Amino acid sequence: MVVQQRRAQRVSIVGWGSVSPLGFNAASTWEGVLAGRSGIKALTSAWSEDLPVRISGCVPDAATQSLEPLLLRRSDRCTQLGLLAAREAWAMASAAIGAIDAARVAVVLGTGIGGLHTMHEQHNQLTAGGPSRVNPLTVPMLIPDAAAGQVAIDLGLHGGAHTPVSACASGAEAMMLAQMLLNDGRADLVLAGGTEAPVNRLGLVGFSAMRALSCRNDAPEQASRPYSKTRDGFVLSEGAGVLAMMREEDTPNGAALGWQLACGSSSDGHHIVAPEPQGTQASLAIEDALRRAGVDPGDLCAIQAHATGTSLGDLAEARALRRSLGAAADHIPVFAPKGQLGHLLGAAGAVEAILGVQALRQGVLPPSINSEPLDPEVELAVNCQAPVALLGSGSERLMLKNAFGFGGHNVSLVLSAPGSSAEQQR
Repeated sequence: MVVQQRRAQRVSIVGWGSVSPLGFNAASTWEGVLAGRSGIKALTSAWSEDLPVRISGCVPDAATQSLEPLLLRRSDRCTQLGLLAAREAWAMASAAIGAIDAARVAVVLGTGIGGLHTMHEQHNQLTAGGPSRVNPLTVPMLIPDAAAGQVAIDLGLHGGAHTPVSACASGAEAMMLAQMLLNDGRADLVLAGGTEAPVNRLGLVGFSAMRALSCRNDAPEQASRPYSKTRDGFVLSEGAGVLAMMREEDTPNGAALGWQLACGSSSDGHHIVAPEPQGTQASLAIEDALRRAGVDPGDLCAIQAHATGTSLGDLAEARALRRSLGAAADHIPVFAPKGQLGHLLGAAGAVEAILGVQALRQGVLPPSINSEPLDPEVELAVNCQAPVALLGSGSERLMLKNAFGFGGHNVSLVLSAPGSSAEQQR
């Protein structure tokens, strides 16, 4: 039986928040990206001295100073970062749309790993001091759904709290689930995104043992090199991003910052870590998103690539984009933000999606730093040199955004923002 795909009902983005290696909030992160800064630094803590990889992207500790001391003691850093992003998104949305029934507000906050810092620290406590030294809150601090639950508790929301765990696709999958909840009438507003805090001994050792990380310890700012011929792996980073989303027909005039038109998904069914090398199944996610959005490849003014800087992953995505977009891939500019942010794992999709809508609103696409020299097998119009002006399709600008995760999780989003000068100034 052949089931006809339904055209998605697009949803409005009415608020956002993020914390990243480039900023304490969404605005400062965007400013850092547009300025071409890198958030990747050398690790200087004693715990990192003997590690093979000693670089990462970290959110400055000062970012969490606004959190209550009791909350800091009782939550993992993954939860803390997610709560900071959610508070910012909630405040922005509340100012734009006014009061809303808390019973109709859902939280969908994904993560790739969850409370890895707590797991590592409490295992050390158990090993060094025995069972009596283990924190009684260890389990509720480390479980992946802790961040979504804490956001609902903190903001007093009762419309459901959900946690997609799809590795590096988790944040984008949260945005897909948010659109489903809204289209199905299960919520009137959804706080959706991802959070991750994997920068510790266990996280760095685990990923470096897989040979997934860049080893450029002597050149941190040049280490993350998406689509570059000289790439040697990704850089592990932390952060969080949350978007406030609601049905377009319920959105007050002037409240929409942009829109999520549709989402596509697929699974490689290939390998627990390596992507399917030709990007065949990733192409299905891209094409699914475009069909559900009613968008042709030529309508896109930009692509935001997943592009982590791994040898296999970058080529699989490039092949998928070329297959799905055809000749349009020759001229659609591609932005790979991980060159500046590093890889935020489960938070990457949401933090990057916020950057994508900001780029669409301002009509400018930042360059992909460290991507030169471009791998000749990457047959895409990767923007490497300087910001480029984005041309709109009618009154809106459209972007394709990809997010892929270990295990073959593929998610593609179609995002848009107003193209008029009046809306860009909001």
